[in-house]
Amino acid sequence: MTVTAAEALVGQLESYGIEYVFGTCGHTNIALLDALGPSSIDFVIARHEQAAAHAADGYARASGKPGVLLTHVGPGMMNAVTGVATAALDSIPLIVISGDIPSYYAGRHPHQEVNLHADADQSAIYRPFTKRAWTVHRVQDLARTTERAFWTATSGRPGAVLVSVPMDLFNRRVEEYAGEYPLPGCATPPGLDRATAERIAETLLRAERPLIYFGGGLREPAARRALLALAEHLDIPLAHSLMGKGVLPDSHPLLLGMPGFWGLETTHEYTRGADVVLALATRFAETDASSWNPAYTWTFGDKHSPPSKLIQIDIDPAEIGRNYPVEIGAVADVGDAVRAIGRSVRFAHPEPLVRTGLRETIAAARRTVFDTAREDGRSDNFPLRPQRILADLREALPNDAVLVTDVGWNKNGVAQCYELPEGGRFITPGGASTMGFGPAAAVGVQMAQPDRAVVALVGDGGMSAQLPAVPMAVEQGLPVIFVVMNNRAHGTIADLQTSSFGRSYGCEFTDAEGRPYSPDFAALGQSCGADGYTIAAPADLSKALADAVARRRPAVIDVPMVNEPVPTPGHWNITDIYRGSFAD
Repeated sequence: MTVTAAEALVGQLESYGIEYVFGTCGHTNIALLDALGPSSIDFVIARHEQAAAHAADGYARASGKPGVLLTHVGPGMMNAVTGVATAALDSIPLIVISGDIPSYYAGRHPHQEVNLHADADQSAIYRPFTKRAWTVHRVQDLARTTERAFWTATSGRPGAVLVSVPMDLFNRRVEEYAGEYPLPGCATPPGLDRATAERIAETLLRAERPLIYFGGGLREPAARRALLALAEHLDIPLAHSLMGKGVLPDSHPLLLGMPGFWGLETTHEYTRGADVVLALATRFAETDASSWNPAYTWTFGDKHSPPSKLIQIDIDPAEIGRNYPVEIGAVADVGDAVRAIGRSVRFAHPEPLVRTGLRETIAAARRTVFDTAREDGRSDNFPLRPQRILADLREALPNDAVLVTDVGWNKNGVAQCYELPEGGRFITPGGASTMGFGPAAAVGVQMAQPDRAVVALVGDGGMSAQLPAVPMAVEQGLPVIFVVMNNRAHGTIADLQTSSFGRSYGCEFTDAEGRPYSPDFAALGQSCGADGYTIAAPADLSKALADAVARRRPAVIDVPMVNEPVPTPGHWNITDIYRGSFAD
């Protein structure tokens, strides 16, 4: 039986267990949309391709399944670039299927063809950040290419891929999909060999001041349990990257918190003082390494006395030794590696170690951080201090709520001083640090976790960048709570400019008369069919949050906020640049 290639592709996606395709329509992809209509797959329409990409990304992060994004030729797939790159840089599996110009018109500049430097080469736009970009030239190759795309996106270090399909191929006839290109039934990631596990175990056991530093690649429950078992057996302090926030409960007595730009000095005392660091699924990003300045965070290499020895384990060989010299490097699935190291440690030293006073010291430091944040959060100043907003959120939200942030206080403040309860989740754009990620990503998260409270905690700049997220939540009947920390500015950059140049120009929103200006976000929410709350007094926020959580409807809460810098105890090289002192 023959069907259109679009119908065959939908059958293939169904066989892969795809529940949702996010995207927008265009003349090059409506054949695929028509085939999706009667299928078991729901199409989630967005009013902008970036919103669709962020929503697919959020769905993938929350569900653990790959996200699928459908775009249109030229400007359509280019509008999605920021969202796809955000997923790619955070190792999120995302498959982008884009319609393209008719294959037989290549190079003649048909409507919306990208061809100024190469004919019909829109795939080249995605090549710098995707794991691979395919252009399908023959309809017979579409099913095989689709299987390769899913495997590439989900295997090894996950990431984004592009499949660009000329629109005429969707309408050509092929055999009905009958499972010819299944995904591997069982895929075993690379493990850590026994000899290396034993060497790492011996190094950790001999260390006087060991530290475990982990990133966001340890979210699988078994890997988290193995990490905790290893740390508790050796009584080793733990630090996490920005993306590692929430992998372990903030209340754990061995957890120091986050180093780097927004890391606290108590954490840096341990990172600088460690003689051995076991680094798991982390790339030592500039934000987590204080611009790689050894005076603040990490002290690896012979230039330092005494130097820290680095053991680095990552699924991606390109990350081993990228930013720091490595004593032991291993390419392996980190969950498997931690389990192997744990077995070797317990075999060599069956009795748990006890480092006198360690847990008490860490607990005292952490209590100081969270208690200070709570004390600052008691302020009744209005507009509200950002600490007050975070404190009210912590009090009003269920323990298993998911916080999805943008960038600025909503990201850095949560990562630094928001005590995430066990069962809670923190989702943020780490690699690209994308403003506008939060609103639409929260929609995708809510689709993946329909029974949990999901909050998009964003600034007014980020909310303005992704206004289409609100009608998308309304159309899908999703009770996303959009909390807008409204300081009428790109506040973090305004603070940076003021501290560096003495004034803020071009960073604050004003009307034609120069007065502070902001849209009425609560009214915007209401105009879209969501509930809208305007916070006019300090006590209003907790009431609005409680009401929004109880009502289980889309809601926009507009919170006037004072522009207050995020404490930055670490070091960021840009401050040197603005002082005229440049690093070599």
